Amino acid sequence: MENHYAQRIAHELQLTEEQVKNTLALLEGGATIPFISRYRKEATGSLDEVQIGQIRDLHARYVELDKRRASILDSISEQGKLTPELESQINAALTLSELEDLYLPYRPKRKTRATMAIEKGLEPLAKFIAAQKQADLHKEASRYVNAEKGVASVEDALAGARDIIAELISENVTIRARLRNTFRRHSTIATKRIKDAVDEEEKYRMYYDAHEKLARAPSHRVLAMLRGEEEGILRLTIAPDEQRTLDSLKKWLIHSNSNCAQQVWMAATDAYKRLLQPQLETEMRNFYKEKADTEAIHVFTENVRQLLLAAPLGQVTTLAIDPGFRTGCKVVILDPQGKLLHNETIYPHPPVAQYKLASDKLKRLVLQYKVDAIAIGNGTGGRETENFIRYIPFERDVKAYMVNESGASVYSASPVARAEFPDYDVTVRGAVSIGRRLMDPLAELVKIDPKSIGVGQYQHDVNQKRLQESLEETVESCVNYVGVELNTASKELLSYVSGIGPSLARNIIEYRDEHGPFPSRESLKQVPRFGAKAFEQSAGFLRIRDAENPLDHSAVHPESYPVVNAMAQEMGCSVKDLISHKEIRDNIDLTHFITSKVGMPTLTDIMKELAKPGRDPRTQFEKFEFDKNIHKIEDLKPGMELPGIVTNITNFGCFVDIGVHQDGLIHVSNLSSKRRVANPSEVVHLNQKVMVRVIGVEVDRKRISLSMREVEQ
Repeated sequence: MENHYAQRIAHELQLTEEQVKNTLALLEGGATIPFISRYRKEATGSLDEVQIGQIRDLHARYVELDKRRASILDSISEQGKLTPELESQINAALTLSELEDLYLPYRPKRKTRATMAIEKGLEPLAKFIAAQKQADLHKEASRYVNAEKGVASVEDALAGARDIIAELISENVTIRARLRNTFRRHSTIATKRIKDAVDEEEKYRMYYDAHEKLARAPSHRVLAMLRGEEEGILRLTIAPDEQRTLDSLKKWLIHSNSNCAQQVWMAATDAYKRLLQPQLETEMRNFYKEKADTEAIHVFTENVRQLLLAAPLGQVTTLAIDPGFRTGCKVVILDPQGKLLHNETIYPHPPVAQYKLASDKLKRLVLQYKVDAIAIGNGTGGRETENFIRYIPFERDVKAYMVNESGASVYSASPVARAEFPDYDVTVRGAVSIGRRLMDPLAELVKIDPKSIGVGQYQHDVNQKRLQESLEETVESCVNYVGVELNTASKELLSYVSGIGPSLARNIIEYRDEHGPFPSRESLKQVPRFGAKAFEQSAGFLRIRDAENPLDHSAVHPESYPVVNAMAQEMGCSVKDLISHKEIRDNIDLTHFITSKVGMPTLTDIMKELAKPGRDPRTQFEKFEFDKNIHKIEDLKPGMELPGIVTNITNFGCFVDIGVHQDGLIHVSNLSSKRRVANPSEVVHLNQKVMVRVIGVEVDRKRISLSMREVEQ
């Protein structure tokens, strides 16, 4: 790996060059980010996943930049125009825009007004004018009048010369850099409604005649404006104040009061309005669109992370209900591993209203299968079903929970669900998904495209490739953070484990189905195509609950087993004794086990694992209940204080489910009375239980405004 990459990245991220070089070497060797972060702390200086990702991304950007640099140098060299000074400037360029500015005069181009003027022999006149000397301009220009070449008059000659000067100004590296800075710092983004444009729901009403400083415009508003333009409802412009910009251009370019200087100024004005302003507006659109994309993707991935890491209820026998009115409620029974044991349909609601029959069926099922928990989907009929369940006198201590069912219908119709339950319809599969989400949200949600989970902002407007990559990395990070039970994990869950992927996950499942549960991590090596590299990358993230070696149920990597065995030998006990006796662990002198490959970070991690092997790092599950008197939006009145649960977080606030089938919005300005909130994520997190006050209800538009200001939390 070239040293200059490591130096530049280290400088930009304020890391040591050694950290960057080691990280790049590990990535180049096929190591995953979760593996490097967790098991190569000595090499990286304990960098976290975010820092490792930044190193990877910066390196990729610099590599692409150097590819473009080489291409530009080759192109200019082939033209015979590469001077030592230009080569030095190109090699010193640090951004793509700098490179492209330097290349612009040499880029092969179609015929322009300037190239046509040059063909007419007007380039010497353009140079004469550009010098801005005091001279008889009319006399000089008349020398270039030539009807055969298409220069019929002095004015034709001057116009052609101005076209050449305008193009030179538009391609001047210094001018472009200064104007780019002006556009970035002082541009206004403005929108107007296009006459006769149809905006039936008035989604863009606030943008019909809007303007604000582009540099301060929040990402969600930029994306909304761009979407309005895309849908043909808004006309959008981006530019700094034209007169102030032209005044600056005049200061930079005009240095005399001659007739020639007047021609240069005419050319400069034309260069700005015809060439520079449209180019830089497009560049600003792309720049701020990318910036808005980055912020929106960050919000979305953070929401997905919080949803995936939501507290699991755990492995309990579960009765799950996908509520419905006319078509009834689909009921399934799942064993503690999530296996479908039974399914049927009940009709406790109108129009059928078999309340007694439905109640008796549920009582029988709870008793027959020894049900510990009831999961109720929070979609249509969810609150009514919860209310129905509350009054059933079960003979077992069973608790009911509302479960966010966003994306369950997507899963139920997916190839994954069809392969898992080929003999059941989508409604049964949806109920299964609801039950499993209660038991283990992560294990179930990995089966669904994260874009279908129902969190985020403007996810369909951002760069879809970048969004997909970020989401996949987020899911991978969450799966490896929690760890995966090897003998019960689905193919989808296994495929996100470091070093495995879909193909090896399928091989693992097939081997497990044929040979039974894996007795140890080591037995993974019997799986076809599961080589040493895959074992190294994945083994530490896989768990085997009842393995003979207790370390197989921990996050201690097999490569560190000899270290733990040496600790046990020094303390005169077994590994099991190390795990079960804190007083033994407290007497271990870790410095005895430091080697060239194993340092204090790894030893510290080992001790944490020995204290709580296989511990689920997710938070403990908390029961939540909506207000029993509130069921629909018509029940709401301003001033009511209600319990709610945060379902989505955006840059402009957060949405809260208060149990009326329509989430309410807490605008960022209403999140706290104690301080100004810049980022809603500083105050709330997904699935957080909050108390809110209703401050506005629009029943016809299904809009609910909420506040957390001065509400006791």
